[in-house]
Amino acid sequence: MAKGWVSSSLFLIIFLAMVVSHSADGPLPGIFILGDSTADVGTNTLLPQSRVRSDFLYYGIDFPHSRPTGRFSNGFNTADFLAKFIGYRRSPPPFLSIIRHGSSLSKRFLRGINFASAGSGILDTTGQTLGIITLGAQIQHFTTVQSNLTAAIGPEETAKFLSKSLFFLSTGSNDIIYYFRSNNRTVPKEEFIQNLVDAYENHLRTLFNLGARKFGIISVPPIGCCPSLRTLDPSDGCLEEMNDYATFFYTTIEALLQRLSSEYQGMKYSLGNAYEMTMNVINNPIAFNFTDVIGACCGGGKLNAESFCIKPTAALCSDRDEYLFWDMFHPTKQACYLAAFTLYSGEPRFVSPINFSQLAMDN
Repeated sequence: MAKGWVSSSLFLIIFLAMVVSHSADGPLPGIFILGDSTADVGTNTLLPQSRVRSDFLYYGIDFPHSRPTGRFSNGFNTADFLAKFIGYRRSPPPFLSIIRHGSSLSKRFLRGINFASAGSGILDTTGQTLGIITLGAQIQHFTTVQSNLTAAIGPEETAKFLSKSLFFLSTGSNDIIYYFRSNNRTVPKEEFIQNLVDAYENHLRTLFNLGARKFGIISVPPIGCCPSLRTLDPSDGCLEEMNDYATFFYTTIEALLQRLSSEYQGMKYSLGNAYEMTMNVINNPIAFNFTDVIGACCGGGKLNAESFCIKPTAALCSDRDEYLFWDMFHPTKQACYLAAFTLYSGEPRFVSPINFSQLAMDN
């Protein structure tokens, strides 16, 4: 389907031009992003059947020209800010947009691609009835990209390019949320999380075999503290049982990455502890200039988190930079900036064994 994107000769010219145009320090690494709504920059907007979308106001109200783009934010999201910290003016476009405009493929292709689809999870059963692109399917899309790269610039240059590229994955929250919402919660926590991590391992091994070497992994945040889930607590507190799953996921994925990096020569990784990062903000809001870390900026009902952020019926806060949460589940643009900054330059408490900046520079 994607073989007609561009001729091999034109692709090679674009590739070499990009390499030459960068500074003496060498070209910026490509960025390939996979995951869920925390990283989706418009994938689901390109899926007519998708039931998980944000291509309407008030989403995007603080994006340039107040344009809803399919990001689950009032503006840019964490994927956008990470790309800017790496050195790009814009983050990689959605894979589906590249296919749609394949005849006019630009240099942006070699900056990387965003495959993330809101509603997806580690398990391919997560969100499969919602018209989204599962993580397994996202990796299949990357397989298409890898094949096209190989055909255009050869296997050696492709391997070199991908080995220096960054692969960011932000996923896992939906798996836990859907599990808690199911009527069949008979699987013990340890077994459920191990099943998740086993599936994650298979995905990472597939990516490694396709040429990925540098992995930036963003773990599961304290999802029990999202406004939507706080509404289930009489005192608006966090659902600690759900948070326990998030912390156990982190320790299990940490052990997995340590094992894989010792098994695979050349594999490097940075693991962002989204749970610790977020709880640090919730417990110290004033230090980060937040006045509300409990409710949603946009929505309705209790904690402004019982209805969707849709203009004109939604209640919209005016001081959006002072809110941690944009809607019932997702962070504000300001919170996304803070998350990306911490992932990029944070200390080992929040991101280890190296941060994303060190991962990008480690050749």
